[in-house]
Amino acid sequence: MTDRKKPDLAAIKLLAMDVDGVLTDGSVIIGDDGSESKKFNLLDGHGIKLWHRAGLQTALISGRMSNATQVRAKQLGINFVYQPCPAKLEGLEKLLSQSGFAPKDIAYIGDDVLDIPVAKRVGFSVAVDNAVDELKKEVHYITSRPGGAGAVREVVEYILKNTGRWQELMERYLV
Repeated sequence: MTDRKKPDLAAIKLLAMDVDGVLTDGSVIIGDDGSESKKFNLLDGHGIKLWHRAGLQTALISGRMSNATQVRAKQLGINFVYQPCPAKLEGLEKLLSQSGFAPKDIAYIGDDVLDIPVAKRVGFSVAVDNAVDELKKEVHYITSRPGGAGAVREVVEYILKNTGRWQELMERYLV
């Protein structure tokens, strides 16, 4: 964690994420016909479902337009999707306006320099393990897992466990 002001995890009501490099490993498969495919991690997907079950909201702010991202967002019930959004701070401003939340209410996960302006503005900022060093210097938390390999799930668990919400969610599994 950098020496930024200690975040108030209890204030977090919405988890916003970049897509490529966070929910995926950053690879994009382009078919001969121009179609695009991405590989999403199911552990991250279940983490997002747990986040929603805790009564919290989610958003995607992606620099690229992708139908695969839209489909995955719908599957997971993501509340807000902004793409293409090459100026991520503009996406955050739209999110603040449409959600009614303040920056302190938002956690954000990114992996590249485009994510720095958002990371500097939100209540809790995160870089995935394989993020660029420039972003890692600006965030509150760096995951031990890389993007596309459970980093989002790690952040979900970190916030929910440190705010006392995790155990109640686990009761349905630990019977």
